[in-house]
Amino acid sequence: MSVTTPLKGADLTGPDSHPRAVEPVVLGLTIVLSILGAFVGLHLVTSLGITANTSVIGALIAMLVGRIPAWRLGEMRSIHRQNLVQSAISGATFAAANSLLVPIAVPFALGRPDLVWPMLAGAAIGLFVDAYVLYRVFNSKLFPGRGTWPPGVAAAETLIAGDEGGRRAIVLGVGGLVGLVGAIVKLPMSAAGVALIGNVWALAMFGLGLALRQYGVEWFDVDLNALYIPHGVMVGAGVVALGQAVVLLVGRERRGRAHEAERARAAEAAEEFDVDAAGLRRALGEGYVLFVLGALVVALLGGILGELSPVQMLGWCLLAGFAALVHELIVGLAAMHSGWFPAFAVTLIFLVLGLVIGIPTVPLGLFVAYVAATGPAFADMGYDFKAGWIIRKGATPYRLVERAGRRQQYIAQLVGFAVALAVVALTWQSYFDDELIPPVSKVYADTVNAGLTETSTLVNILLWAIPGALVQLLGGPSRQMGVLLATGLLILTPYACWLVFAALAVRIAWTRMKGERAAGDLNLIGAGIIAGNSLTDVGRVLER
Repeated sequence: MSVTTPLKGADLTGPDSHPRAVEPVVLGLTIVLSILGAFVGLHLVTSLGITANTSVIGALIAMLVGRIPAWRLGEMRSIHRQNLVQSAISGATFAAANSLLVPIAVPFALGRPDLVWPMLAGAAIGLFVDAYVLYRVFNSKLFPGRGTWPPGVAAAETLIAGDEGGRRAIVLGVGGLVGLVGAIVKLPMSAAGVALIGNVWALAMFGLGLALRQYGVEWFDVDLNALYIPHGVMVGAGVVALGQAVVLLVGRERRGRAHEAERARAAEAAEEFDVDAAGLRRALGEGYVLFVLGALVVALLGGILGELSPVQMLGWCLLAGFAALVHELIVGLAAMHSGWFPAFAVTLIFLVLGLVIGIPTVPLGLFVAYVAATGPAFADMGYDFKAGWIIRKGATPYRLVERAGRRQQYIAQLVGFAVALAVVALTWQSYFDDELIPPVSKVYADTVNAGLTETSTLVNILLWAIPGALVQLLGGPSRQMGVLLATGLLILTPYACWLVFAALAVRIAWTRMKGERAAGDLNLIGAGIIAGNSLTDVGRVLER
């Protein structure tokens, strides 16, 4: 996707020129909004089972604060400071809900409240390692800055339109109004917004998956989810996606013809990736080691040694670290291309794997909870880094300023994560005492208790892994068609498929009419739709 926004980073003329996350005004607003974001996330995940992206809310509040003529609040008129704040609030929202509360609710739902605190320690480690890995691998071949990351584009376009006004603000506002009205009548408008921004082929497969999931019973008299067909497709696509990632890591991706290889090298040079193949290998290797150490903490604090032998516990830790790393990679790839991440479904796949292996109930529950802690924060931070990548374009020297700005975003999100951890630590008991447990956590716990009673489940998963793998191979690593097909199959969102198809049709027609000039308006309208949908989601939470 080509970004057609103006070069907003022209005011940055060196790494030290980027605002810092620990500036008094930025830090104070970051903490306040992170508290708000954490409670919004907790309310959503316990009442509706979902989490809304609050980055646009953070951006709008930061803009308004910047126009208050008091103390040093005028400093928040800087689009780069606003970006730091929106990064923190969205990070706190997903961290509190998906990365912390969902994992610790699993042992509670299993009837082991004594394991909540050990799991909270493990989930916190998983959360921070998740963020560390993304910080190290963003703008690499695997997770390039030019990747779609739709909510990140929406946040960036909102910040830029608020800073500039004029035609861009009007076009963004039109898109926001469409998203707002559609969301009010309960349509999943973010699906249409994503389809105007992301890769056409990937999103066509996403829409196909959504359609098959919604109409599977009506069209084919088959409940795909009950047969674990979506999970099988994701297993096949995920295995191939992992293999494609390994190819990128070892730097041996083969091209059909010599001139294509030369063109790819030229494109890479122009892209100016911040992370080369060696750096990517090192970052993922460090991430795996840290995930294994986090699993060891969970094992020791959770008393797993009482149920497993030392050798078995070592195997448990190694497997948990591997599952956590693969989980975040698959979730991150899906999020980068579609703006949706199937964290629940991918975790369920590893749960079934644990059942097949025969992991006992409590160790399996902790294993699933630990894996569930990874992925969402990874994806959300990718969105935020994408927003920063866009608004820092034009800075000099760009690569140094971009790295410096990304580091400040990372620090801001660490503050948001710390706030989220404190909020969850102080409030989880009141939520659980009121039986406000995330639905997904109940599913994990019930599945662990029920066990794998039918071998047909495993057979179906393995059988449907074949088409998932073939579609992923056909699309290649740049389109992630298999992962996106599986993502759509795993999501039951009424009418989302038709919004995706309609938006793709509008996009193709508009591009034929306007040529390359269409990309700018389409990006703005898509970003506005996503922003309007997010505003409605958060508004409903505040109303409740």
